[in-house]
Amino acid sequence: MTSFVVEADGGSRGNPGPAGYGAVVKDASDGQVLAETAEAIGTQTNNVAEYRGLIAGLRSLLAIAGDGAAVEVRMDSKLVIEQMAGRWKIKNEGLRPLASEAAGLARRLRVTWRWIPREKNKDADRLANEAMDAAAKGRPWRLAGASPAAPAPGGPAASGPSSGRAAGSAPAGPAASGGPAAGFRETASRETGSASAAPATVQDSLLDLIGEEETVAPAPYGPASGTDPETTAATGSGVGTGWRPPTTVATSLLLLRHGETPFSAERRFSGVGDPELTSAGIAQAEAAAARLSRPPYGIQVVVSSPLKRARATAEIVAAMLGLEVEVEEGLREVDFGDWEGHTFTEIQRRWPDELAAWLADPSAAPPGGESFEAAARRVQTTGDRLVERYEGRTVLAVSHVTPIKMLLRFALEAPPSALYRMHLDLAALSLIEYYADGPAVVKAFNDTSHLR
Repeated sequence: MTSFVVEADGGSRGNPGPAGYGAVVKDASDGQVLAETAEAIGTQTNNVAEYRGLIAGLRSLLAIAGDGAAVEVRMDSKLVIEQMAGRWKIKNEGLRPLASEAAGLARRLRVTWRWIPREKNKDADRLANEAMDAAAKGRPWRLAGASPAAPAPGGPAASGPSSGRAAGSAPAGPAASGGPAAGFRETASRETGSASAAPATVQDSLLDLIGEEETVAPAPYGPASGTDPETTAATGSGVGTGWRPPTTVATSLLLLRHGETPFSAERRFSGVGDPELTSAGIAQAEAAAARLSRPPYGIQVVVSSPLKRARATAEIVAAMLGLEVEVEEGLREVDFGDWEGHTFTEIQRRWPDELAAWLADPSAAPPGGESFEAAARRVQTTGDRLVERYEGRTVLAVSHVTPIKMLLRFALEAPPSALYRMHLDLAALSLIEYYADGPAVVKAFNDTSHLR
């Protein structure tokens, strides 16, 4: 079933000439416009502008719905539709990079390609012309009556098109089990088949920091003391990518997001509600367990959020490691209050003012819920406590999108807006290493190689 529609268009007044594009994201069920975007792109051809419109539309959809969303892409460009559907070859060398970029975005979605007559693509055509008209007057495009939108989550469009609707640039939704909303959306993976772990002899992911024959925990950041970093890089010897030799043993914090739940599969806000893992979620947890039970991880402690979806994931991993699960209250998901169990579209319709405030201000909370500002204080306190309690050890923390993203942000000393630039899949692994005599180091992010 198609959940969304993307309509895109581009034009050039001269071919080549002053060019622009427009794209609109709609709810497939009722045609409600969720996002509009447009941009003037200087002197270009019609086909370049059309591809740029397609790319902008796909980016806007990913910012709203995350990976795996079902979408029908509609354009009046027969060339672009047929090339993206794989029925026509791309003979123009200048279009190939754009087609490749569009195809990469499309692979993150479930796309149906449909050509439509120009008269049925009026919204995207209007936006493209508005962008070109604005550029002719020396102004950037803005949707009539709209203020600049909030930053898009994990979306590459920050330096690109202007967006005139908050929905089109909503932060990445419910942090917990994968709703389609703003803030820290759990952009859930749609890999619902049985997940299997990689063979024990294959270590090719971001978390594979040492050779497979070694059985110790991931090595500290930076080459071994006394090793010249340029020599290390040239020869491939040594471990790590830093320039500074470590002087203490790292405290390694592996962060695992829980597996799939019914709410994450349906992209609903899931905070302190307690849905259980689906069969696919159990398979994802088992795949993570198989991976983490092998070298080089050497996990010594397993801690978990108290919520069922995280506890169940942690217990599957801990059982394979022969460890007990320690429950850590501070690792729970944000409380979404009255929004629990709702989709982003439902919330946008029922609580438009409250949603707009929540997207714009981390101190604003959902009705009856918890603000991201309050959650950040809780998570930072918890992270500091874990690092102090388990100094020099390797700890697996099973949690949710919001706490994991926040811990990564704190390690990077990044601003709160960095959370909107992160995408976190179900059952994904990330790694932070903490040093008593230096900064925390993020060594891996959103690694899902064990699910492939």
